[in-house]
Amino acid sequence: MSETNPAAAEAAPYRYTAALAAEIEARWQDFWDAEGTYAAPNPKGDLAGDPELAARPKKFIMDMFPYPSGAGLHVGHPLGYIATDVYARFQRMTGHNVLHTLGFDAFGLPAEQYAVQTGTHPRVSTEANIENMTAQLRRLGLGHDKRRSFATIDPDYYKWTQWIFLQIFNSWYDEDARRARPIAELVEQFASGERPVPGTDRAWDDLSEAERAEVLGEYRLAYASDAPVNWCPGLGTVLANEEVTAEGRSERGNFPVFKAKLRQWNMRITAYADRLLDDLDALDWPEAIKLQQRNWIGRSEGARVDFPIDGENITVFTTRPDTLFGATYMVLAPEHPLVEKFTPATWPEGTREAWTGGHATPAEAVAAYRAQAASKSDVERQAEAKDKTGVFTGAYAVNPVNGEQVPVFIADYVLMGYGTGAIMAVPAHDSRDFAFARAFDLPIVCVVEPTDGRGTDPAAWDDAFASYDAKVINSTGDGVTLDGLGVTEAKARITEWLEREGHGEGTVNFRLRDWLFSRQRYWGEPFPIVYDEDGVAHALPESMLPLELPEVEDYSPRTFDPDDADTQPETPLSRNEDWVNVTLDLGDGRGPRRFRRETNTMPNWAGSCWYELRYLDPHNSEKLVDPEIEQYWMGPREGMPHGGVDLYVGGAEHAVLHLLYARFWSKVLYDLGHISSAEPFHKLFNQGMIQAYVYRDSRGIAVPAAEVEERDGAYWYQGEKVSRLLGKMGKSLKNAVTPDEICAEYGADTLRLYEMAMGPLDVSRPWDTRAVVGQFRLLQRLWRNVVDEATGEPTVVDSEPDEDTLRALHKAVDGVRQDLEGLRFNTAIAKVTELNNHLTKANGPIARSVAEALVLLAAPLAPHVAEELWRKLGHTDSVVHQDFPVADPAYVVDETVTCVVQVKGKVKARLEVSPGISEDELEKVALADEKVVAALNGAGIRKVIVRAPKLVNIVPA
Repeated sequence: MSETNPAAAEAAPYRYTAALAAEIEARWQDFWDAEGTYAAPNPKGDLAGDPELAARPKKFIMDMFPYPSGAGLHVGHPLGYIATDVYARFQRMTGHNVLHTLGFDAFGLPAEQYAVQTGTHPRVSTEANIENMTAQLRRLGLGHDKRRSFATIDPDYYKWTQWIFLQIFNSWYDEDARRARPIAELVEQFASGERPVPGTDRAWDDLSEAERAEVLGEYRLAYASDAPVNWCPGLGTVLANEEVTAEGRSERGNFPVFKAKLRQWNMRITAYADRLLDDLDALDWPEAIKLQQRNWIGRSEGARVDFPIDGENITVFTTRPDTLFGATYMVLAPEHPLVEKFTPATWPEGTREAWTGGHATPAEAVAAYRAQAASKSDVERQAEAKDKTGVFTGAYAVNPVNGEQVPVFIADYVLMGYGTGAIMAVPAHDSRDFAFARAFDLPIVCVVEPTDGRGTDPAAWDDAFASYDAKVINSTGDGVTLDGLGVTEAKARITEWLEREGHGEGTVNFRLRDWLFSRQRYWGEPFPIVYDEDGVAHALPESMLPLELPEVEDYSPRTFDPDDADTQPETPLSRNEDWVNVTLDLGDGRGPRRFRRETNTMPNWAGSCWYELRYLDPHNSEKLVDPEIEQYWMGPREGMPHGGVDLYVGGAEHAVLHLLYARFWSKVLYDLGHISSAEPFHKLFNQGMIQAYVYRDSRGIAVPAAEVEERDGAYWYQGEKVSRLLGKMGKSLKNAVTPDEICAEYGADTLRLYEMAMGPLDVSRPWDTRAVVGQFRLLQRLWRNVVDEATGEPTVVDSEPDEDTLRALHKAVDGVRQDLEGLRFNTAIAKVTELNNHLTKANGPIARSVAEALVLLAAPLAPHVAEELWRKLGHTDSVVHQDFPVADPAYVVDETVTCVVQVKGKVKARLEVSPGISEDELEKVALADEKVVAALNGAGIRKVIVRAPKLVNIVPA
């Protein structure tokens, strides 16, 4: 508890108390706002400013976009915001022009659900949340350039989100050039005959508009397609894979999720898979995050192989083409488009009962199994299930290497979204294929010789043999033999044969799938797309942007019986007929025509894919960003070959999706010449989490943590014993502590210091309100070292400090400077505390030069009290742009160090020597020491090992 003793207050009216802290903090926050203290000048434009400041080296420091929750902030939320603020303040004091601001990622499901429940427009509740959160953040003294703040729901912002979508829609990826190009250039190639029109012998000019649109849809980087999606009838919307639990249910609401085919917008992020992988190498990111991105992209080299069937081919991708001679059956994903095409009317003669699933015809078996598979998520389908399921389609394909017929099954462990949606099954050398083959009594042929002594007869095996370190056997066919080769050599030889014979080719595959970009929601960015009467999609001209969200009577998508998979989405926007069906002149020379608007909205990821660019030039209504301004803040430079933000801080939970999507958008914009930075974020730092104890009663329900009592090593709530477990902090867990509470009790500077001092920034740590007072006392001692608590006047003296104080000061300056640069804020605070304690123990007035340096050291960490003390020390300008102290090397190095002298490995003497003593001189001093002379007792010396200045080891003869 902070002091509230009336007697103490009367005796020391200028003591640093919570009340004084509150007054100081409010006053300086008003001063910073009025003076524009944190305004970072651009090199040009409406935010240009002091040219001398703009000429300094730049630092662009960012936090991950916050969502304005109705619950407001708890003390866990500001951890990263305080950290970036400390770092930004330090960078300003070390001669940088620092851009640090904060906006709001304001589209999203919570506001929409609140609107559904209450009828309140999502904009109203969201803007109220933003206002509350802005006030909470302001109270922390964060040095943001508020001129640059915005919310993704601002039409002036999402105009450019829509514009970027159209850039992506109107682009294609040129594999030869390895970059995106305008779709108009592809049209020119088709029209001139330079590039043949795929799938037809007709000329481009002979195709209808709808046919051309279909061709271009196979190239566009944003395209609509009938794709398998996660359909959740209970929520009335399609969900991305990350929104579906491992149990195949919606993360929000816990409703069943089914596989369905719907027409959805997608982003062709797969075109950039190689570049997204390659460019990770030059980024200063945690290796764990890079690994997660690499695993998500999932690059694998192998071969595409065609298995002939009824005059056509089933194409598979395999990383082990060396095992083709062991492929004894094929498996297709249940939703594979070829399943209906090759499923016969009746079972072939000799079909085993186990293959049919008990159905009279292949069509019935396939339909029943598809329905069963549709109720499972991709995660469930790929899980290692004890019992393998599937049915025979009734069709046979031909193995191209040996001409043998192989039965074609469908099974849920094969996904349409990976590879080609079909696999060649080699049961002898793949565990899932082995289990499936055993379950359905399918042939198993060993083609890679086991090295574990099990022999080559799979009938005696308990599991598949999977190894790269072995020789290929039983693999000789017409024109090719792999027998006796190692796996690597066999892969190369069979791939060469496949290409020569026209049965396949070597290729690269990726786990990464195209990005599903549609949501059946109201509260999101409308697509700037309209459809003509033939269903052809047209981009709105830039003059029609932003396309603003219309008013609707009901914000909720139509929901259905959660278990009814045979349903289709009905979006909120589709209910506003006047908005959906419009007559527009798109400026294409064809005059006004009737169109139907797209009624899906963009996902909540869209607004956060490019917000770093808007921070640079937030009021530009003519361009996404001025090129010179973007180059100044984010362009490539030494050590940053792809450019980007200098420091991006946020939680590791965004390791893959947000970062991957933002990188993709940056690369498209870079390819099209709109920006100079091919990567959005050069340096990434993941802060840990502030945790709190959760107390639960016998029913498992969380009880208010503040009302729990500790007695005899146990925890009690209203007379009942409760359990305690360290976990997340949150309103629902009844353990949230708000920053407002701590600021009221101790002040914002104390909260800032406590959060930074709790431990390394990247490590999670438990919150303990009782420990906050320690940092409050540090500030009180710092205040007392400069200010007379009785008069409020400074107590410093204009004299030279003693040598001990100079050494303590310069060691602190050196250490704090290094720690702040390295984001080691906890150890920086420890060094400030050590210096402050040294000055307190001196028990006398402090030299002005030392007091000023102490205040400057504390300024990035506790800016309000630093401003106040700086002013009391006689300065009229803000501490924010003062130079950070620089250590004098002469005082950083200890005057003497202790050198240990060993004789025969045992310590015989300790010498105080100069840190710069030479090895020769140290040897002479050690040999002359009386204790060493006594230990040698006249013996000769065989060897002297000197490690100046700390060790001498003497080996007697």
